[in-house]
Amino acid sequence: MDMRDIFSDALTFPFNNILSFIVYLVLGIIAGLAVGGSLAGIAIGMNSNSILTVLGSGFLGFVVAAVIVFIISGYGLDIIKSGIQRSGNGPSIDPLRQLLNGLKLFIVSIVYYIIPFIIVSILSIFLRDWIMLIITFVLYVIFGLALFMAQCRLAKTEDLGNALAIGEAIGDISRVGIVNLLIFVVITLAIVFILILVCALIANWNSYVGGIILGIVGVYISFFIYRATGLLYSNI
Repeated sequence: MDMRDIFSDALTFPFNNILSFIVYLVLGIIAGLAVGGSLAGIAIGMNSNSILTVLGSGFLGFVVAAVIVFIISGYGLDIIKSGIQRSGNGPSIDPLRQLLNGLKLFIVSIVYYIIPFIIVSILSIFLRDWIMLIITFVLYVIFGLALFMAQCRLAKTEDLGNALAIGEAIGDISRVGIVNLLIFVVITLAIVFILILVCALIANWNSYVGGIILGIVGVYISFFIYRATGLLYSNI
């Protein structure tokens, strides 16, 4: 698929899968409420000088929010998978499987971020100034793009080992095309910027309405990016 087809499909995908869109939105609201409830419980506990209340409320809210966030991440991987398969159907909710896939994505992200950090930390002992800055930038760009590919590999196979095959993930960058990736990133950022700008203008007019729209648009942006990512990877 060329870029025009990818973004045309991705922009309309949420509207063609309203039920999936609503499910994702509800999950986001529940996660937000869990965090809000946790913070409120901590505040009440601190006012009453009850350490148990503080720890209990904070831990419970954190666990609930973390579980839902992992489910949302797994759900996002399923959207990427539908794009890779070029299926027009949005994913149904499968809590346990999506929770596990969300945990896998979390592990993959840590690995792909910690490797360049370790390399940079070691090299910084011997190198300094602008050389170190260039090496740091290049490493984080490469591993950032590799993580992008690893996310797609995980979505496609649901196999943690396949996603952690760093050499293969880096190879996918050339298979997709570095130019295509850069164009994809630029267009995606431009679309996201425009959507957020519109929300900001509405919020400036009415903060309550703007806040609601921003939440909905945030979910729309997630759907759009996940779908476009899957379609781009489907060209491999």
